[in-house]
Amino acid sequence: MKSFVKIIIVFTTISAAIMELIDTSIVNVALNNMAGNLGCTIEDISWVITAYAIANVIIIPMTSFLAAYFGRKNYYLYSIIIFTIASFMCGNSTTLWEIVLWRFVQGIGGGALLSTSQAILFDTFTIEQRGTASAIFGMGIVVGPTLGPTVGGLLIDNYSWPLIFNINIPFGILAATLTYFFIEDSVHHTEKPKIDWGGILLLAVGVGSLQYVLERGQTNDWFENEGIRIFAIAAAIGVIGFIIWELRQKQPVVNLRLLKDTNLTFTTMLTFISGVSLYTSVFIYPLLLQRVLGYTPTMVGMSLIPGAVGSLLVMPIVGRRLQNGDSPKIYIFFGFSILILYGVLLYRASDINSTLSDYTLPLIVRSVGISMAMVTLTNQAVAGLKPKDIPQGIALNNMMRQLGGAFGIAFMNIYVDQRYAIHRNELISNITAGSANFMARNSALVNGVGSKLAVGANAQQTAYKLLDYSVDKQAYLLTYLDGFLFSVLFILAVFPLIPFLKNKKLDAATQKAVAESSH
Repeated sequence: MKSFVKIIIVFTTISAAIMELIDTSIVNVALNNMAGNLGCTIEDISWVITAYAIANVIIIPMTSFLAAYFGRKNYYLYSIIIFTIASFMCGNSTTLWEIVLWRFVQGIGGGALLSTSQAILFDTFTIEQRGTASAIFGMGIVVGPTLGPTVGGLLIDNYSWPLIFNINIPFGILAATLTYFFIEDSVHHTEKPKIDWGGILLLAVGVGSLQYVLERGQTNDWFENEGIRIFAIAAAIGVIGFIIWELRQKQPVVNLRLLKDTNLTFTTMLTFISGVSLYTSVFIYPLLLQRVLGYTPTMVGMSLIPGAVGSLLVMPIVGRRLQNGDSPKIYIFFGFSILILYGVLLYRASDINSTLSDYTLPLIVRSVGISMAMVTLTNQAVAGLKPKDIPQGIALNNMMRQLGGAFGIAFMNIYVDQRYAIHRNELISNITAGSANFMARNSALVNGVGSKLAVGANAQQTAYKLLDYSVDKQAYLLTYLDGFLFSVLFILAVFPLIPFLKNKKLDAATQKAVAESSH
């Protein structure tokens, strides 16, 4: 394959992957504006996030089957077009349920962009260059969720919310054009597979219901809510039924038999944990800076840039080292170890007077840890698989990352609510109305606000509100610090899995097939 064409393919696939991943987080900073403009509550507008996530997690494990059925190039092209059209419709929606519908359609199109982009990249590079391909794709995995809040903050603070969707249109058109002219179809599938309707239905019910429970559980009081109970039962029946059904099919929509490869099994477990770490850290950090320290979405997004730059620098190095034969276990071990250091540094850097510069070092450390772990796990997911099985392995691995992120955010929501209540009660219990400290603080607030209030306003009542606000901020600060440390403990649980990974080498016939597919 000519170098120019290879560069075009790399640019196309990584752009499509980043575009999809940005849309998983870009909406988060726009919810207030969207709710006000569409005349609905924050709880209602959060369906915009839930709909996209449900569609995404349903379609990701099916990407290999759909690519085989339609042809990989056609499926990739159709998905980009669907994603682009849905983006336009989202940006021009005028009601809540209209935008929820089109976000679901956007998630269907976007689900293909991640796994199929990775499969195309792996076919573009020879087996000797697989580490480099993993590094390139890993950049998109890490940079995408990081850029989401940054881009979203800039657009919301300076323009209007429809632009967070409409900005996809020119990139989608460019990606579709380049795909049509430069992407070649896969050579691994010679015949159209039979449609596994039972597997598709059970997958949609099981994984879709599970994602709904994880996304909406905290908002709806978990199992106190009848809807959550119904979807939890549907998730259990769907997932169990899906596993049993797929293992009995000759042409399953998702080939679960690949998990007989212990390397893939343990890699997907570790990828699940990396998804938890990647998404929860991006979830807690903006809340800390906006809710406690008072920074704008744009400022929070800009503070993430040094970490993204760190990832761009580290990932190619890790990719080359893996390509040169370094043991993947070393990079996974140190990657997760560095993520633990990130949690500790962030904990130590945070107090009520912290500035953005205090977080630069912890975020760079995080980028190094995520980069080392993500590149290696992406590479390990397909190590030892035959070329025809690589798309299925990639899809399973990406699904586990998405579910890990959903699980992590859902669990962290529960943890934050519980810890906030505990810390607030503890802080209030230490406030004694007659104590010298309270009297001095209260007097200072009364005197400070008294001169600024209108005639007849109650300075004491305003002072109490300010004291309550101060307690609230301190309670949230302590809560988020607990969250950082808890994520560290979560990472510790995966270290026993690392020794089970194997640095498998593909046989000569498979190497030849992969090499031929990239020409």
